[in-house]
Amino acid sequence: MGMNKKVVAFVMGASGSGKSKLCVHLASRIGGEIINSDKIQVYRGLEVLSNKIVEGEKLGVPHHLIGEVDPDKEYTARDFCFEATSVIERITKSGKVPIVGGGSNSFLEALVEDPLFNFKSNYHGCFIWLDVSPHVLNTFVSERVDQMVNQGLVEEVRGIFDPDKDYTRGIRTAIGVPEMDKYLRAETNKDLSDAEKKLLLESAIAEIKANTISLTRRQVEKIRRLRDELGWPIHHIDSTPVFQIDGDKQAQQAAWLKLVLKPSFNILQQHISKT
Repeated sequence: MGMNKKVVAFVMGASGSGKSKLCVHLASRIGGEIINSDKIQVYRGLEVLSNKIVEGEKLGVPHHLIGEVDPDKEYTARDFCFEATSVIERITKSGKVPIVGGGSNSFLEALVEDPLFNFKSNYHGCFIWLDVSPHVLNTFVSERVDQMVNQGLVEEVRGIFDPDKDYTRGIRTAIGVPEMDKYLRAETNKDLSDAEKKLLLESAIAEIKANTISLTRRQVEKIRRLRDELGWPIHHIDSTPVFQIDGDKQAQQAAWLKLVLKPSFNILQQHISKT
């Protein structure tokens, strides 16, 4: 590796695997800044549904490309590449390490592979994949949807609900928005009983869970494809045991430090010291 190539870290993984937390802790230890690569989190709004990191959890680490785009605008992989490339350049020039994190692997593929952006000739990618066994992740994701409902998911989606809006562009493509459509249309219908409305809401929530679980499956397939077909040197971190510790926050945090943060940090440091 030449002296001129700067390291850019990528934290990959399915929804719910803990990417935001790992990004923040790596950045705060290594002197990094975070670039969001989740195509719903780039938009303003839907804080709960899109599971945006809250201020208190950012540990003072700068976050880029998060909550900035107009919710009705179409934000493409190409938009992401132009913006991410310029942010990466700024961060590396200031002597810090860019850490790209998010679940939209199509964005990452475009950034790294598109010859227009010259990523491979300018940077050295350090790829970390946070993996959780499907069975364990599915349970977690379903519980997280229930948590989001308790935190106001329905009210949040109602706030952007418009019967004439298009679900194929902008923030309304987010899992959780189209699924709520039938319920939100029924909500104002005088002819439906509360029991009927309740059933529609329950079925919408079940659909959100099912669609999130299929998304996690597609995300993992895509990561495997980037590794196996495109030859990305992806480091695999299995964080399943952390998710299996139930209820004991301290034990969970200790396991996370040992099984996720420490090995990830070591991988990133090795990449940095080699360049």
